[in-house]
Amino acid sequence: MDELLLRELTPAVIGVLCRRGIDFAAAEDAVQEALLQAVLSWPDSEPADPKGWLVTVAWRKFLDGARSETSRRDRELRVQTEPPPGPAEIADDTLHLFFLCAHPSLTPASAVALTLRAVGGLTTRQIAAAYLVPEATMAQRISRAKRAVAAVRFDEPGDLATVRRVLYLVFNEGYTGDVDLAAEAIRLTRQLGSVAADAETAGLLALMLLHHARRPARTRPDGSLVPLAEQDRSRWDTELIAEGVAILQAALARDRLGEFQAQAAIAALHADAQRAEDTDWVQIVSWYDELLRITGSPLVQLNRSVAVGEADGPAAGLAALAAVDPALPRHTAVAAYLHEKSGDLSTAARLYADAALIAPTLAERHHLTRQAARINHPAG
Repeated sequence: MDELLLRELTPAVIGVLCRRGIDFAAAEDAVQEALLQAVLSWPDSEPADPKGWLVTVAWRKFLDGARSETSRRDRELRVQTEPPPGPAEIADDTLHLFFLCAHPSLTPASAVALTLRAVGGLTTRQIAAAYLVPEATMAQRISRAKRAVAAVRFDEPGDLATVRRVLYLVFNEGYTGDVDLAAEAIRLTRQLGSVAADAETAGLLALMLLHHARRPARTRPDGSLVPLAEQDRSRWDTELIAEGVAILQAALARDRLGEFQAQAAIAALHADAQRAEDTDWVQIVSWYDELLRITGSPLVQLNRSVAVGEADGPAAGLAALAAVDPALPRHTAVAAYLHEKSGDLSTAARLYADAALIAPTLAERHHLTRQAARINHPAG
């Protein structure tokens, strides 16, 4: 049985049921029941038309449930007969499902969970394991999310930018539990790109591919972080890099620049350098200028100060950093790095130690602690 096929068919099948007048929550429940039946039935004999099979079974699951409820009569006024599986508006249905799962009324955490369940086809257990929460907690989160969008019409226009943000949240979770969320985010972004052919969605996909290409070199066997400049670039996935660059170039040619395209351009410049010292930092600063113009983000301003320090020297980097809010996460770590580059080792060691105390992740804390120890005890 092809589990990936089942997951890819999930949003299209939910879309067909919603088009037939079923509310989203009931459609999603019916499709989950059909998927369970497929798991039991398909290992022996996979149907010639898997999507049609799932639509038919899910439809019957819904009708069976509807007939057993007191609201049966009202629902059957909307769904009198069982239409044949036949072709449906797959692209429109999938896109609307993305919009629904990333509805502005949902919190980011709920939008991510609902997207992984309804569009990604993951089970509640898989999603809970990926986010390291109890399955019951995740089930409640998904149920609340479904209730929150219950009154939203399936054909209401949605916001692609919100969908992209949700997918990027999924991507940045990386790998936990038995689900590779980075790979799942890439799969879903490919799916989004196939039904919403816009430059910024392509930019997001390119950004994911370029970052994902560096993943094998990003950590040591003991799990510790390897800074970009120290990574073994022979371990980068050149096929993913080539694909990401090609997608980015096609997106940029459409002359509709967005923040994900600008971020991908920066990632592409890093990927293009065979050695860290070959990095074109001047171009990277230019792209950070574009990104700052688009977003006005303090985080972009922080990252730009590092690029300025590489392109124009640590003094220029520290001057750029002076304009950034010091309360920003990782500000202290950037200051430590730039002070080390300037030769002020005592200040750098102190700042690395301070940054370790407020690091957002355990891996970063260990990395920053080692940086401080490296300066304080160079022989070790």
